[in-house]
Amino acid sequence: MQPKILSLGGALLVLLALQLAAGSAWASRQGPGVEAVVKTYEKQVERRLEPRLRFAGLEWPPEEVVLLGIKESQKLEVWAKGRHYWHKIQDYKIKGLSGGPGPKLSQGDEQVPEGFYRILELNPNSNYHLSMKLNYPNLFDKIQAAKEGRTNLGGEIYIHGSAVSKGCLAIGDRAIEDLFVLAARTGLDNIQVVIAPRDFRSRPVDSFGIDFPAWVKELHQNLALNMQDFEERDVPASTYLSRQAPQAPAAVPVAASRQPVSIAR
Repeated sequence: MQPKILSLGGALLVLLALQLAAGSAWASRQGPGVEAVVKTYEKQVERRLEPRLRFAGLEWPPEEVVLLGIKESQKLEVWAKGRHYWHKIQDYKIKGLSGGPGPKLSQGDEQVPEGFYRILELNPNSNYHLSMKLNYPNLFDKIQAAKEGRTNLGGEIYIHGSAVSKGCLAIGDRAIEDLFVLAARTGLDNIQVVIAPRDFRSRPVDSFGIDFPAWVKELHQNLALNMQDFEERDVPASTYLSRQAPQAPAAVPVAASRQPVSIAR
């Protein structure tokens, strides 16, 4: 009987490992590296995106990109910086996300983060086809958590393929192929990811009916202020895109934290 007990225990451990791997967009299957995957999809992606860039007077790849995610409308917009203007190049349906309005606060709350983020890494062998890891929690998230005594903020937040997600943004396989190649060719340092609970360009900030903490309300005001710079028209590329300024006193108006548009390093 003893060998059977050991065999069952080993099988359970293997099953547990597989379940854990399946839950992470970073969990990898064996496969090619980033550059090999980029070359696999690059021609297809160029055929889809290059005409849109050319129509806006831009070349492939663009110099700087802002990915604007809107949770309520489940849309991810792609904006590229030209010589004088920001141009909307494409938008994608967010096919899977979880939670509701409000930022991610802790491990397991299944909330999608809100705020200003960067892409840290590209995973060419994700269990969700391809994935891009965000720098959640960022400095702003960590400072607010410290003020409130929160210690387990969670992590492993991605934009990825497939159509299901808990806490991440699932945009489908073809869309992640576009953004994966775009990110690789534009450069991760030249991409900013902005995630908002709703489209503040057309909806008021204080219409949630939720008593958010003061810092969340200020974050939403800051997001709303910056989303005005990305209307359905060309806007001067010299306008401002806010960076989180957690070191600023709370009494400082939100508008005072706006800084010249240059992608956070």
